[in-house]
Amino acid sequence: MSLYPEARFIKSANAPSQFVEDAGAEVAFAGRSNAGKSSAINVIVNRRQFARTSKTPGRTRLVNFFHLEDGKRLVDLPGYGFAKVAGKMRNHWADLMADYFEMRQSLRGMFLIVDIRRRLTDFDRQMLGFADSVGLPVHVLLTKADKLKRGQAATALLEVRRDLGDVATVQQFSALNRSGEDEARARLDEFLAAEA
Repeated sequence: MSLYPEARFIKSANAPSQFVEDAGAEVAFAGRSNAGKSSAINVIVNRRQFARTSKTPGRTRLVNFFHLEDGKRLVDLPGYGFAKVAGKMRNHWADLMADYFEMRQSLRGMFLIVDIRRRLTDFDRQMLGFADSVGLPVHVLLTKADKLKRGQAATALLEVRRDLGDVATVQQFSALNRSGEDEARARLDEFLAAEA
């Protein structure tokens, strides 16, 4: 049973003029193309195939808006850092995301999806810097925690937490065994309830 029974897809945008009305509150999900962003969204919302998953990384190429409940949205941003995509397309994504972050008054927070085995990449650091520049709180999900032994996962969490300092909060997460879902969902609700 979804904790967001009204959750539904609203629309995809390929340009700022196509974004939904900038009202209420929304939380963005960003991350490297193969970090498990769609799977994480599906577990947090508790809806299978809510955000479309794919075996091919980099399929999220548009800004996808989802209704969670009245005045509250989740936004799935294009994945980044996938080498097989043409430079022109990558530049378009970068411009689209820059416009999104600079324009959206309703944006309350961002989830940064990071593969726990890869730690923070240069792209992730750029995203963190950008969020910091607009005063946006960030929560890092270290996904695929099930791929590491418990001790390795704990070490990775400590390393990333030390690396981030007070720039962002961070947690372990696994879409496969659903570990960390309650903590992630609580953070999402906290962001959505925050004042502008």
